[in-house]
Amino acid sequence: MLNPRQIEAFRTVIIMGGVTAAAQALSISQPAVTRLIHDLQYALGLKLFVKRGTRLVPTNEALSLFREVERQFVGLERIQAAALSLRERRMGTLRIAALPAFNVGFLPRLVSRYLQDKPGLNVTIYGSSSSQVADWVVSGFCELGFVQLPLDFPSLDVEPLPQATAVAVLPQDHRLAARSVLGPRDFAGESFVSLEQMTQLRYQIDALFASERITREVRIETPLSMIACALVAAGAGVSIVDPFTAAEYCGRGVVVRPFCPAILFDIAVIWAAGRCRSALAQDFANQVRAAVIGQAGDKW
Repeated sequence: MLNPRQIEAFRTVIIMGGVTAAAQALSISQPAVTRLIHDLQYALGLKLFVKRGTRLVPTNEALSLFREVERQFVGLERIQAAALSLRERRMGTLRIAALPAFNVGFLPRLVSRYLQDKPGLNVTIYGSSSSQVADWVVSGFCELGFVQLPLDFPSLDVEPLPQATAVAVLPQDHRLAARSVLGPRDFAGESFVSLEQMTQLRYQIDALFASERITREVRIETPLSMIACALVAAGAGVSIVDPFTAAEYCGRGVVVRPFCPAILFDIAVIWAAGRCRSALAQDFANQVRAAVIGQAGDKW
């Protein structure tokens, strides 16, 4: 009866060109290799090697058998390589959903870097409102998502990411661009591009200006910070947006300045509760966490 060790010895002798080299490759003695080859020949009823001088030369039957053996070993090696790639998170499939602020540039850049040493990894990115992102994650359509808090959604595990703070965005030739830090009083009477009323950031901004009793001239509303930044670049007014979107427009007709007092932009990574997380998804979430910390440390 054949055993895997005999087949391995036979293959190694042919690849290495002799018993001595095969013994070294297999970390066993030469007599042990010779015994394995002898037993294989007996089990198969075939003459696999002939002696020429001090060398063993494979017969035609051995070479034909080797081709069959090699096909099997290549299959096994592919399985081992695939397992190693999965273990090292270099292959697999990852479906991510994120709020628009992440998808303007922050997340695409991070995914691009993440893929550089992972040729077998396929990533799909979806973008929408935080509530839609949550629905995709709960349903299993996406494995993980990035949302703005607070988010009241059942069946989710929510892991807050480091807090970010909203920033002021101005046309590059605006008089306030000379200031290093801006506050509510700087916006008194200014034409203001506002986020729509259903957004959490809009609620926080309005509450702050109301508490300071400062009136802005709100002439334009939009649901997306990227549209607000584009309007600011076009000279339509000033605005306050999340720092991830602002970073994409900084220097493109837009000047970004810190805003005080701080308006927090709380974000989180979400998972479907009770569902097993892949090592790949967990690793990517850790990469995002580190990148958010780095973004928070940027100076405008």
